[in-house]
Amino acid sequence: MVKFLFLLNLLATIFMTGVIWMVQVVHYPLFAQVGEATWRSYHANHNVLITLIVLPAMVLEAGTAAFFLLNRPGNVTFIEALIGLALVGIAWGTTFFLSVPYHNNLAGGFNQRAYELLVSTNWLRTVAWSARSGLVLWQVWKQI
Repeated sequence: MVKFLFLLNLLATIFMTGVIWMVQVVHYPLFAQVGEATWRSYHANHNVLITLIVLPAMVLEAGTAAFFLLNRPGNVTFIEALIGLALVGIAWGTTFFLSVPYHNNLAGGFNQRAYELLVSTNWLRTVAWSARSGLVLWQVWKQI
């Protein structure tokens, strides 16, 4: 069961890393090109659809990362598990304390300053998930 959860953790982390890079490099830059006439509808649809994609993976990743702090597979160290969970915390904290408020600001209409802050602070999530992918891949490497 621990190996299965370890695999789910790996898959969720790699998935979220891919999603966040796509959002940072492709999706968010395209926000500026939507136009005022369709912005509110576009943004509302974005929020619903992206949540359907990321929320299950984020919950799975956080749950398995927390589980591995107490039930480490193979030769995963406590420090590695703690760093992994801390990186999840950075991604979640950035999401709920920075990204969500900027998205809420943008829901009323495109705001250049909120948009710029959303894009620039999203790098925190991008770095956190990228580092976490590296860590989890290192942990897998040690297992094989």
